Amino acid sequence: MTLREFYLKRAKAELPVFLKVLNALPKELTYKPHDRSPSAQQLVWTLTYEMKALIDVVNTGKAEWENLTPPGLDEMIAMYEKWSTELLEKVAALDEASQERNAQFLYQGHVVMEKPMMEFLWDFMFDAIHHRGQLSAYLRPMGGKVPSIYGPSADDPGM
Repeated sequence: MTLREFYLKRAKAELPVFLKVLNALPKELTYKPHDRSPSAQQLVWTLTYEMKALIDVVNTGKAEWENLTPPGLDEMIAMYEKWSTELLEKVAALDEASQERNAQFLYQGHVVMEKPMMEFLWDFMFDAIHHRGQLSAYLRPMGGKVPSIYGPSADDPGM
């Protein structure tokens, strides 16, 4: 199994888990556990907008992060699902040369990350899983229920 094939396998397995967490969120996303923590809205938008950034990376070799105002929760979830599916299709179509080329992530015009494409994609998957974990810890204090992620939760014993 190639690195790309394994990435696709894991990304396909993680997508429904991300959607379970996103769909478990209450509509009010202002919650943040500490002044230095991102709000639930910021986390959902980060997860969503990262998918768009990765599509840009696969298409052009770079993505520029923009500080955009997040839409509402339902729209973010729809965008997340659409862009995740589109990303999977684009990664599946990458040839070997494209998988090995460098990808850049820019913020305010400055390169903040540059790595080979597949390493870049994996780093973003790990970042997204980290942010999903933050959101899952926000759920109960926000009045939501924590879905099963890699195993049962106190709110969702089934898999």
